[in-house]
Amino acid sequence: MQHMGVGYDKSHQNPNYGVANPGYLPAAEGGAAMFAPPAADFQGPSAPPASMFDSVPGYEGTVAGGGGGFLPPPMPAYPVPQPEPGPHQPHWNIPSISEDTARDAFVLFASSKCCYSAAPAKDGVITSMDAFNTYRYRLETFTESRSTEWKQDPYHGQPVDAFAQPPPGPWDIPAKSPTFFVDDKQVIKVPNTSSLKGCHACVGMGRKPCKDCVGAGNKVCWVCNGSGFRHGDDRCDRCSGRGRENCSHCHGQGSKQCDTCHGKQQLLVYINVTVKWTNNTDNYVVEQSSGLQLDNLSNVSGKELFKDTQYMVYPVTGLPDVTVVNAAQRLVREHQNKFCQNSRILQQRQTIELIPVTKVTYSWKGKSHVYFVYGNEFRVSADNYPATCCCTVM
Repeated sequence: MQHMGVGYDKSHQNPNYGVANPGYLPAAEGGAAMFAPPAADFQGPSAPPASMFDSVPGYEGTVAGGGGGFLPPPMPAYPVPQPEPGPHQPHWNIPSISEDTARDAFVLFASSKCCYSAAPAKDGVITSMDAFNTYRYRLETFTESRSTEWKQDPYHGQPVDAFAQPPPGPWDIPAKSPTFFVDDKQVIKVPNTSSLKGCHACVGMGRKPCKDCVGAGNKVCWVCNGSGFRHGDDRCDRCSGRGRENCSHCHGQGSKQCDTCHGKQQLLVYINVTVKWTNNTDNYVVEQSSGLQLDNLSNVSGKELFKDTQYMVYPVTGLPDVTVVNAAQRLVREHQNKFCQNSRILQQRQTIELIPVTKVTYSWKGKSHVYFVYGNEFRVSADNYPATCCCTVM
């Protein structure tokens, strides 16, 4: 039999001994093992330290987890095209709806309400119809913005190319061709920014103490509550009289694979640039004195009278309603000032719709009432419908 000398390394005998379980204290021969809580700082920092990321020219403001802000686009290398006046649209009015159309829409509206009688819609006498055609101006500015952030992946042999040559600038990295006026996003890894670092979360060990057993590898037996006995002098079958049982979460190891580096001990850190395409939209609806709430118009369409799409649009002119002209001038100016700061304008589009609004006055049972028919969908609004009832479910 081979005898163990004084210099024998117990780490070869018991897997609980050592870095994998820093709280393990080996037992004397024939005795029970003791467990002390590991050092509190062995868990490692939850967030990577700032010193983990090398300074990269052109990316000095980049931080981990984002937050570096959007990067202003460079000045264009060639003159941008100047906006031109849009096409002239001479016909700014559309015909009013007929009385039959107004009544049919009213009957359909009443029939859709469970507590409404259809009698006023069918039998009411229409006494007047007034058109309040309403203009809706819409300006869309399609922009591209770019932001950067440090990222990290477990290292499993990926190329390390930092400092091989200067990385391209954030706005020099090719991105896919966007679809105009459709929101989209693309994340691109910046070339020549990848470097290798020791994992901060596990201090480069690849494993972290188990949180469930605090790194001990075992816990107090829940059957005997740590005494090792049950019902007097009967030894506990659950823990074989030890008073403790192996931790089921780490299988008695006292540590688990590091979630950050997946046990690889090293991280590949690099910079990502996020390209966002955003369709920024503003609407302006002309105030009209019909009495219909403007919020009702947000869910209906109108007849498109005017459309102009350019790199940058010229404020619309020639519209009979001066309030729409003023709104167009204001919104075009605001969009160009706002979105040129931290993004690149790729395209603008302005449209004008004429939304039909008809105020219908009708008489029913000797009293006068009002409802509205609006939009291409002939939606109806009747706030004071004269024949409603209260439904009770028994």
